[in-house]
Amino acid sequence: MKYFNSASRFFGKNLILFSLLIFSQTCPAQTEIEARKRVRDYGIKPGILTPGKWNNITDVKGVTVGHSSVIEGDSIRTGVTVIKPHGGNIFQEKVPAAIFVGNGFGKAIGTTQIKELGNIETPIALTNTLNAPKVADALSDYMLSLKGNEEVGSINPVVGETNDGWLNDIRGKHVEKQHVYYALENSKSGIVEEGCVGAGVGTKCLGFKGGIGSSSRVLPEKDGGYTIGVLVQSNFGGILTINGAPVGEEMKNHYMATHVPYDVDGSIMVIVATDAPLSSRNLERLSKRAFMALARVGSFASNGSGDYVIAFSTNADCRISNTNDMLVSLKPDLKNSAMSPLFLAVVEATEEAIYNSLFMATDTKGKQGREMKALPIDATLKILKQYNALN
Repeated sequence: MKYFNSASRFFGKNLILFSLLIFSQTCPAQTEIEARKRVRDYGIKPGILTPGKWNNITDVKGVTVGHSSVIEGDSIRTGVTVIKPHGGNIFQEKVPAAIFVGNGFGKAIGTTQIKELGNIETPIALTNTLNAPKVADALSDYMLSLKGNEEVGSINPVVGETNDGWLNDIRGKHVEKQHVYYALENSKSGIVEEGCVGAGVGTKCLGFKGGIGSSSRVLPEKDGGYTIGVLVQSNFGGILTINGAPVGEEMKNHYMATHVPYDVDGSIMVIVATDAPLSSRNLERLSKRAFMALARVGSFASNGSGDYVIAFSTNADCRISNTNDMLVSLKPDLKNSAMSPLFLAVVEATEEAIYNSLFMATDTKGKQGREMKALPIDATLKILKQYNALN
C-alpha cells in the first residue's frame, strides 16, 4: 500500500493538530516491494572504503531525515524530504556549508546566501520544481515558530528540487505546509527510507524509476575516522553504468537508443554531511568531488539538468552561534593535505546512494496513465556478472 501523509501543526497558543491519512492505490504487490534490496545486499560494493553502521547519511551523528509522500488518485505522485544537520535550533546554531552547481538548470532556493556566508540556518528540504516556493514558505514559518526565534526577521530557507512532472500533476502544486511540517516533525536517525518516498515519489533516473537513495563511508582512524554521509534525489538521464558495467547499453535503455522514448534532461540533488571540521571553503571542494560520482553512474549533465550538491559539517566546534559576540571567529579547519580521503569517500558514497535510489524504487503509475518501470534486478545482476562487476 502506498500512502498519503497529511499533518497540520500550529504553534504558540494554538492547538496542535496531527493526522495521518492512508489511501489504497494501484501499486506493486507488497511482496514485490519487500523484495527490493539495496545494492550491497546483491554483492555490489562500490569503492574500497567502509560504510557506516546504517550506510546512510544518518551515520553522521546528529543528522536526521524525514519524508512526507503525497500520493493521491491517479495523478498525484510527489512529496517532500527534509534533512536536519542537528536536533537543535539551526538558526541559532548554524552549521558551515557550501554549494556546488554542476549544471544550473534548476530552481534551488537559498543558494546565494550559502555561497556568500558559508553556512545554512534551516533544515534542507527537497521537493518538486513548482512546489519549491511553497516549501520554502512553510520552512520559513516553521523556523520562525521555534523558541528563541521570536524576534527573527530574516530566514534563508534552503530548498532543492527536481521536476517530477512526467508522473506527477506538477502544476497542481500538491505539497502543502502540513506535509513539510510532517516531514520536519517526524525526521529521524537510523535507517533512511529509500526509493519511491518523499521527494522521490515521482522521479525517474537513467531510464528507470528513480527516488531517494543514501550511503555513507567512514575513514580509517589514521585519516581522522571521520564519516561522510550522502542523500540523493535522483531524477536525471544518461547511460546507466554500475560498477563499470554498461547496464543501460546492454538493456538498450539509454539516451541514444532510438526505439526507447527517453528524455535525458532531469536533475539531481546531492546532500553531503560530514562530522569532519571543515570550513565552507573545504566543504565546497568536497561538494565538487561528489559531482564526479555522476559520471561514474552514466550521467553527462545534460543541458536541461539541474545538478546541485550541498555539503555541510556537523562538527560541534564549527557551529556558528548567534549568541557569540566575539569579533574574531576561531574555528577548527582540517588541513588541505588531509582532504583527499574525504574526497574519495564522498565520491564512493554518492555513487552508491544513486544506485540505492534505483534498486529501492518500484514500478510507479502516474499522470495520464504513464508508468515508470523500476530497474529490473535479475537482468541487471546478469549483466554485472557478465562484466565481473559483482564484488
